[in-house]
Amino acid sequence: MTIEKIENMCGGEGCVVIKHILGKEELNGKCGLYAEVTIGKGCSLGYHEHHGESETYYILSGKGDYNDNGAIRPVTAGDVMFTPSGRGHGLVNTGDDDLIFMALIILD
Repeated sequence: MTIEKIENMCGGEGCVVIKHILGKEELNGKCGLYAEVTIGKGCSLGYHEHHGESETYYILSGKGDYNDNGAIRPVTAGDVMFTPSGRGHGLVNTGDDDLIFMALIILD
């Protein structure tokens, strides 16, 4: 497993930690990412668009505000969000604890 810390990811605030569950070799060119992502208190993953791929988030713990192509909605553990190709999303941790979720990018 590879762990990377990214400051100001996609123009967001603070640090995002990505724990890659599988690497490129295991993903067989069909997935761009399969990882556990942690957004710390007061941090965010900035709004970004996907082209030629879709992304799904599954919230494990914490709470936040999810930007679904401009529409903001609160999210908590157990919520699933899907962003198809040609659309965008972002996520802000609004809680007092880490916001942790699984991210899966499927290539078109």
